[in-house]
Amino acid sequence: MQNPAPTSWRAALHRAGRALLPSRGTVRRSPWSLLVPLVALLAGLLFSMTAHAAQGTALRDDRNPQLSSLIQDRQRQIDQQSKIAAGLRNQVEHQTDLAGGSDKDIAALRQRADARRAAAGLTPVHGPGLTVRLDDAPRRPDANLPSGVSPDDLVVHQQDVQAVVNALWSGGAEAMTIMGVRVISTSAVRCVGNTLLLGGRVYSPPFVMTAIGNPETMTAALGQSDAVRAFRLAAATLGLGYQVRAETDVTVPAYDGSTALQYAQAPD
Repeated sequence: MQNPAPTSWRAALHRAGRALLPSRGTVRRSPWSLLVPLVALLAGLLFSMTAHAAQGTALRDDRNPQLSSLIQDRQRQIDQQSKIAAGLRNQVEHQTDLAGGSDKDIAALRQRADARRAAAGLTPVHGPGLTVRLDDAPRRPDANLPSGVSPDDLVVHQQDVQAVVNALWSGGAEAMTIMGVRVISTSAVRCVGNTLLLGGRVYSPPFVMTAIGNPETMTAALGQSDAVRAFRLAAATLGLGYQVRAETDVTVPAYDGSTALQYAQAPD
C-alpha cells in the first residue's frame, strides 16, 4: 500500500489557522492553547529550513584548518618565488659587473650605486645593539578573561610593534630587523589579526626586533615613548611579553627583497 502524498505547507497553515480560531458553542480557550500550536508550527518550519540549508552537512563546521592550509600553501609559493627573484637579481648584478668592466659610464654608475648601498640597507651590519621581544599573553587554564578585559587586550597589535620600531629609530638605531628581515625606508609593518605581515610573509608572535646602535640610548628612547610605556603597563597587568636584551655584537643581514617602488596611478 502506498503512503499518501505529503500535505503542502499551505494546507498545513490553513489547518493550523482554523485550529487557532474559537469554534461556535465551545468554551473560550486560554492563551496557552493558542500559543502552543503556533510555536510548534514555527519550530517545525525552522527545522525544515535548517535541514534544507545544511544539505546533510554540519552548519558550524570549523573552517580554520582549511584557512591554515591555504596560508601555508601561499607561504610556500611566496618562498619559492622569492628564491627565483633573488636568483634573477644576482644574475642582473653579475651582468652589470661584466658590463662595467668594458663600459666606463656603467662602471661610474655602478660605483655611485655601491656608495649608497649601505644607506639603503643593502649591506650587512654588525655591532652592539638591542633586541626587543613582544609576545601575546598566555591563555588561562580556565579560559576566563579578567573583568573589563577583551581578547584584543591580550595580543600584540600593529601599533605596539610600530611603537618599538619608532622608539629604536629615535634612539639612534643605525640598522634594524623585524623577525630577521632587514627594515628599509619602504618597509611597512602590518598586522592581520595577531600575525605580522612583512615583505609578503606572515609571522606569528613572539615578534622580535633587533637594532644596531648604542644600547643605552635606545633603551632610554623606549622608556620615553608613551606607546611603549602603555604596552609595558599592559604587560605587567595582563601578562603580555615584553623583554629587552642588550647585545654586545649582533649581525643585521642585508635586505634581499625587491627595491622596486609600487604606487598607484591616476586613471587617464
